[in-house]
Formats: sequence, C-alpha cells, structure tokens
Amino acid sequence: MPLKIRSRVIAVYLLFCLQVVHSQFGSHCFNIDETGIIKKAYDSFENDLFSYYKFGNDSIKTYRTFLAEVASLSIDLKKLPSSNSIQLAREFKKIADNKNSLWIKLSEYENQEAIKKSSPSATHKKNEEEILIFNYRGGFIQCLKNTSDSDDFKEIISTLEKDGNVSTSLISQRIYYIPDKEFCAIEVKNFIAFDIYFSILMVIEKAFK
Repeated sequence: MPLKIRSRVIAVYLLFCLQVVHSQFGSHCFNIDETGIIKKAYDSFENDLFSYYKFGNDSIKTYRTFLAEVASLSIDLKKLPSSNSIQLAREFKKIADNKNSLWIKLSEYENQEAIKKSSPSATHKKNEEEILIFNYRGGFIQCLKNTSDSDDFKEIISTLEKDGNVSTSLISQRIYYIPDKEFCAIEVKNFIAFDIYFSILMVIEKAFK
C-alpha cells in the first residue's frame, strides 16, 4: 500500500476512534458511582421520557419538550414518572449523606461555602427536616462539566456551583437554549436527568404510594 494512502487510512481510523471515544466519554462519569444507582436512574429517566412523549428516536424534540413543560410548569407529574423512577428517587434520598452524593443537605452545602469565605457556619434548628440541594460541587457533576465540550453548559454549572438556590424552571430555560450540537451530548442529558427530573421526583415522591 502506498505511503500516502496508508497515512490517509490511519488518519481516518484515528479520527473514527476519537469520535467513538468522545461519544462514550460522558458515560465514563458513571464509573464514579460504585453502587450503580446513577446509571440505573439515567436509564429509567430515558425510558420514562420516551415512553411519555412518544416522539420516536427524536432525542432533541423529546428532551426540549420536557424542558419546556418544566419551565412553563405545565408538566403532568402524575403520569410521567414510572414506579421505578420514584423508587430510585427515594433511594437517592437515603444516600444523601456525604459530600459526593448527587444531593446533599442544604446545611452542608452552605457550610462548604461558609468555610471558603471564612464566615460563620450555617445552622438549622433541631428537629427541622433537612432540605436537600443538588450537589453541583460533587464528583459526578464535576465530571460531566470537565468532559463537556459545551461552554454554555460549563458556564451554567459554574454559576450553580456558587449559588445552587436557583429554581428548576429557570435551570430548564437555560439548558433549553444550548445549541443542538451541544445539547445532544450525554453530559447535558445526564444533567437534565438528575438536576431536573430526579430533583423534582425527590420532592414529589411522597405523593406516590
């Protein structure tokens, strides 16, 4: 095989390999979770979404419709979640007890920021039910941020790291307007699954028996 042709073949092969690696790299973040619950929850989320909206394999339309309904507060939360997703939301609540959890106690999150600023720690009254907040500083979300090619997505995460007290509807609006090419990335889809879908389910799971 002539040298030039061989070089082209190698170049094409390497490009293909890089594309395959890049398309799967976001899923590498699942390896951070030794329990496997994050991967199970993501799969359950996708099953719920595609079963409910019925747009076939149109991922962008399915995800954007979901985000639009969350942003406009028009989503039907009685019909969308499966019993499996509700159960997984309850499991997430049970394990929200360390700094690497997907959700963390609000007091713990505030204390982290207080330590950074060398200001007094946040305190909560005894017997007061702890509020859970999405852990934007945790390992899984940081992995999504660091492996993403989307500057818009990274900017959203960076903003939320500083102040996580942002409504789910507002976050949905921000994510909705990420360009299509970046929107399809698994990092963005994972973020939608957990910061939006499962964050909602963890609030409403008590309404399901």
